[in-house]
Amino acid sequence: MPAGGRKKIGIYSRLFNILLVEDNPADVRLAREAMKQSSIPYSLKVVGNGEEAISYLSERGSDAGTEPPDIIILDLNLPGRGGIEVLKEIKASPDLKRIPVIILTTSNDEQNIENAYAVHANCYITKPVDFDRFSEVIKSIVNYWATVVKL
Repeated sequence: MPAGGRKKIGIYSRLFNILLVEDNPADVRLAREAMKQSSIPYSLKVVGNGEEAISYLSERGSDAGTEPPDIIILDLNLPGRGGIEVLKEIKASPDLKRIPVIILTTSNDEQNIENAYAVHANCYITKPVDFDRFSEVIKSIVNYWATVVKL
């Protein structure tokens, strides 16, 4: 086994853990399909609203003995606690603030973009409406954060 006691998965030392915070079942389905096409071994957890996201994240980390996600893909337009509010809470937490948060939303509003970066989103991507383009965006996100960036 490699350092840290983790079993290697192909050339990867472990699964790449992704938290998708998305309330639209069609977008969740599209994201799952796109990720299946990725060569990166991954684990995907999906939650449908901001409350579930914060609850899930609070159960992760060194105190809980479970790993937090490697990245969070966050929609802004969520029922209840919205994406900006979730992002603020993540970035205010000493245990969570280092997790990259990728905003993936239908909104192309300049104010939403400014607000997301003001509270430390790592990137802001407008969801493509075309499946092929959406699939490429999802695969690019996973590939970039799993193989290019050092987390």
